[in-house]
This record gives sequence, C-alpha cells and structure tokens, in this order.
Amino acid sequence: MKKIIRNAGGVVSCTDQTLTVGLDLGDRWSHYWIENGDGEMVESGKTKTTCEALGVHFPAGQRLRIALETGTHSNWVRTHLESLGHEVIVANARELRGITASDRKSDPHDARKLAMYARIDPRILSPIQHRSLEAQHDLAVIRARAALVRVRTTLINTARGLAKASGYRLPTTTSERLVARSRATLPTVLVASVGPLLEQIEQLMIQIQKMDIQIKSLAEHRYPETARLEQVPAVGPITALTYLLTIEDPSRFQKSRDVGGFLGLCPRRSQSGQRDPQLGISKAGNVYLRSLLVQCAQAPSYSRHVEALVSQEHPS
Repeated sequence: MKKIIRNAGGVVSCTDQTLTVGLDLGDRWSHYWIENGDGEMVESGKTKTTCEALGVHFPAGQRLRIALETGTHSNWVRTHLESLGHEVIVANARELRGITASDRKSDPHDARKLAMYARIDPRILSPIQHRSLEAQHDLAVIRARAALVRVRTTLINTARGLAKASGYRLPTTTSERLVARSRATLPTVLVASVGPLLEQIEQLMIQIQKMDIQIKSLAEHRYPETARLEQVPAVGPITALTYLLTIEDPSRFQKSRDVGGFLGLCPRRSQSGQRDPQLGISKAGNVYLRSLLVQCAQAPSYSRHVEALVSQEHPS
C-alpha cells in the first residue's frame, strides 16, 4: 500500500491511488470505510452527519468515490459531497440484500461493503438518481399536506368510534361537511369527548385548504407543464405536481414504459427453470405517488359515491 498522508485536520489522503469510501448514514453519526484501489483498508471510523464534519473528512482537492445508501439524509449529503468535487453513488437499498439481510449487519460492516461494491463495480449498487433539492423542497409542501390529511382521517375515525361506543352515529358525509353536520346533531353526552375532536378537524380543514391553494399556485406559476397532465380525466394539481416532481428528469428513462416499473406498478418476477409464476406489482418506488395514481384510476367509482352522499343531504 502506498504512503498515506494525514494533515493537521485529520484528513486521510493517498497521493497515488484513487480512494473509495463507503458511508453508512445515520441520523447523528455516520460510519465510513476508506479503502484503496487494492481493496486495502485506509481508515474506518465515524463522523457527525453535518456539512461541516463531512467537509473535514472528505474535503475538496482529492476526488473520492463515495457510496451511500438511500435514506432521509442521502439527498443533501450527496449534493454537499458533489459540490466538493467527489463522485457520489447513491445505492438502491432494496437491491442490497447482501447488506440488509446480512447475519452480521452493523454500521461499520455496511460501510465496508458499500466501499467494496463501489470499488469492484458500482452497478452492483443499482445506483439511483436523486431529484434536485429545489424539487425536494417543493415536494415537501405536498408531503406536509398528505400528513395533515392522515391526521384528519385519524381524528374522524376516532370521533366516529367514540360516538358508536355510546350508541350514536356521526352523519355519513364527506370530510368537508362532517364538522358542520355533526355539531348540529351532536348529543350532549358527547360534547366533552367528540367536541374537541371536531374543533381540531375544522382547523385541519382550514390548513389543508390553504395548502391546496399554495399547491395550485405552485403548479401554475413554477411548473406550467402540469397543465398538460391535468388534461387527463381525474388528474388534478396535486397528482400532476407530485408526478412531475418525482420524475423530474424524463430523459433518465430509456422508454416511457420504464416509468411504470420505477413507480412499482409492474409485476414482480421470480422465474426459475420451468417455473415462472404470475406475481403482483412490485410496489417499489414512491408510495405516495403510486397511491395517487391508483386513486385517479378509481375516480369514476369514487365520484359516484360522493354524488350519492350529496343526494342524501339534498334530496330532490
């Protein structure tokens, strides 16, 4: 192994070999494994998962090949390391059974395997392409709205469950009309328990409506391409913008049909010998976008359900 140089800041470098780094990201600390072109370990240890600490351990000047797995921190870490001039490979965690299903799984071992795979052949890692941070920030608005909707659903289900346990039923109606209709018929015995839930549901509805306006404005002014997607029946601003921000760069797909596999809408396959069973979809990729597309496909039946509810509230 060639001579290794450590400067005053504790940075490891090698003057005549390309170094490969495996970086197992953690919420506060990340473990790393550095090896040379011969597969010999140069250094291993851990560093804080911050821009400053990563900049000290992997500074600009000597280009490194750094492999890391997809995760919460992988996008901003990739962006920061690439800005320092490093080659960053983001591995698809679903394809790394050698790491995720290992009997000796640990952060140091994961970092070592990432470095080894990246040095031998990066294709083993099934690299993925992250969206830009700008798209990530815009997509966060949609994710925040989805979180509010989930909380609203939980509160509605809780309110209905409490009412049923006392021998009452809240009106069968849409989420938007539930609060107004429930307050008009809420028994006195449920005011102390269900009443506060209805107040929170009402506040959530206000926030969700504000975010709907924000998302629509974002789609119209920053992403006008969504207008073409909204021409598809049942596709609205939320689905169109989520699809656009998730795909972001369509040129990375060789064929349009590849997008279905990217979103987990294509059947899995487990062929062996004469056996080739028909399996369900893989459910890989973005769960939220896939759920939106399924909802759009079921939109006609959902619309009939809503119309039935409205006709019950306003009979002719």
